[in-house]
Amino acid sequence: MGGHGSPYGGGGYWQDPENTQPIPPAYPNYQPYQQPYQPQYPGPQKPRRRTGLVVATVVGLVLVLTLAALVVVRPGPIGDWLDLATASPSAGAEPSAGPPSPVLDAASADAPLPSAAEVAAVLDPLLRDQRLGSHVTASVVDAATGSSLYAKDPDAATTPASTIKLLTAVTVLTARGSGYRIPTIAVAGAKPGEVVLVGGGDPTLAAGATGTYPGAARLDELAKQVRQALGGTAPTKVIFDSSLFSGPVYGPGWDDDIPTGGFVSPITALMTDGARINPKIVKGAQRYTQPDLAAARAFAKALGLPATAVVKGKAPPKPETTATATPTPSAEPGRELGRVESPALHRLVEMMLLDSDNVIAESLARHVALAKSQPGSYAGASVAMRTVLGELGLPAAEAVIADGSGLSRTDRVTPSLLTDLLALATRPDRPDLHGLFAGLPVAGYSGTLRERYRSPSPDPAAGIVRAKTGTLRGVSGISGIAVTRDGRLLTFAFLADAVSASGGTAAQEALDRAASALATGL
Repeated sequence: MGGHGSPYGGGGYWQDPENTQPIPPAYPNYQPYQQPYQPQYPGPQKPRRRTGLVVATVVGLVLVLTLAALVVVRPGPIGDWLDLATASPSAGAEPSAGPPSPVLDAASADAPLPSAAEVAAVLDPLLRDQRLGSHVTASVVDAATGSSLYAKDPDAATTPASTIKLLTAVTVLTARGSGYRIPTIAVAGAKPGEVVLVGGGDPTLAAGATGTYPGAARLDELAKQVRQALGGTAPTKVIFDSSLFSGPVYGPGWDDDIPTGGFVSPITALMTDGARINPKIVKGAQRYTQPDLAAARAFAKALGLPATAVVKGKAPPKPETTATATPTPSAEPGRELGRVESPALHRLVEMMLLDSDNVIAESLARHVALAKSQPGSYAGASVAMRTVLGELGLPAAEAVIADGSGLSRTDRVTPSLLTDLLALATRPDRPDLHGLFAGLPVAGYSGTLRERYRSPSPDPAAGIVRAKTGTLRGVSGISGIAVTRDGRLLTFAFLADAVSASGGTAAQEALDRAASALATGL
C-alpha cells in the first residue's frame, strides 16, 4: 500500500523470511482472503449530480493545522474512563507548534484554468499504458471550482489499496479534531496494589525512550505516575483492559500472508510501537501476536513486576466524585493513578499517510467508529466512516469500506470520490482538514514517494506532486494534489486494479508519469 517495494504498505516486503510465525491460536477466527481475485466492474453509470461540493476560491494551499475537535460519545463504560464524552474541543492543542512549512508551490486563484481538452490530450496516452492493465479509472478536479477536468470511468468502483487511507484521514480529523490526543490510563484495581492498564487505542504508545514513533506516550512514564500515586503501597498485579476495540483483530478480505508478513498486526486497543517486537525495526517488522498482553508485560516490568503478575481483565467502574468524599487515589478502586497521551491527532494522521502505516490506519478508523457511537471494530468503522463522508456532503455510496488501511480486497472507492474529498480538504473554510496535506508524501522527497520520481533525475515533478500511494498485488493507485506550471491547484486520482501480478513496479512508474504530467505538461 504505497511502501516502495511493498505490496502492502507500512514498508513490508513480498516475503519476509524473518517473520514466518503462523496465525496465533489466540485468534482462531481469522479467515484469510483465499479466493482468486476477480474484480467486478459495474456497467456504465449515469453522471452524478454533485451537491454541496462547490469549492471556495483557493488563495493558497497553506497547511494550517487547527486545534478544534468535536465532542464525542463512546459506547460502553470504558468510555467514562477515557473521558471521551466530555473531552474539551481544545484538548491536546499545540499552540507552540505552529503551521508546518508548505512544500508545494502556492496555488493561485488567478492562475489560468486548463481546459478539459488540454488535460485529456496529456493524460489519455499515459493512462492507456499497457503496464496499467485492463481496468484504469481516473479523475482530475480543479480545486478552486470543483469542476471536473478529466474523467475516465470516474464513478466506477475500484479497488483503492492504500489510497483509502485518505478517507480514513479525513473522517478521523472530522470526527475527532486535529488536536485530539489518545489517552492510555492506569487505575486502581479492586485490591490494594492492583493496577489496571486501560488501552485507549493509541498504536504509537512506546514502552520506553526507544520507541518507533516520535513524541509517543510512554509506559515507563505512566509507571512513574502510578508509583507516586500509590504512595507507600507496592504494586502487586497488572490487569490490562483492551476492550475498547472489539470484533476480529484481522480485517476481512486480507490476503493470507498479510498477518505474518510484517505489514500489520492484530488490531487491539493496547499495544506498543505498532505491535513491533523490536521498535527499532520500522519496515517489515515482526509483530506481537498478542499486542495487548505484550504491552501489559512491558508496563509490569516498568513497575518492577514479573510477567507472571499480568492478567487480562476489566477496569472497575469510574468512581463518582462528590464535594464531601475525597478518597486518596490509592484507596478507592477505579481511581485514576496516571495518564499519558499520544501526539496530537494531526501528527498521527501524518505518520499514517507518510509511510502508509497500516496499524495506525486501522486504529484511527476505529476512533471514527467510537466517535460516532459505533463499536470499535472493522464493521463499526465502516458504518462510521461512511456516515462522516455523508455529513461532509461527499457521496458515501461510492465507498465500500471493509477496513481503514486498504489491505482488504473487498474495499471499493471511486476516483471521483477521492478527488472530491481532496478538493474539500483544500477549502479555506475547512482548516480542520488541512492536516491531511502535511502527511501526503512528496514526490522524490518523502514517505512512500521518496524513492519514486527519480527518473529522469530528477523528475520535473519532484517536489511538486504530493500524493498517497496504494499497492496490492494486481493493484496500483495514486491520489493527491499537483500544481500546474501556471499555478493552478488540481486534485487527482488514478487507480488501476487489473495490473499483472508481476507488474507492480512498472504500474507505479506509469501512474507517476501521469501525475507528473499534471504538474509539468499543463
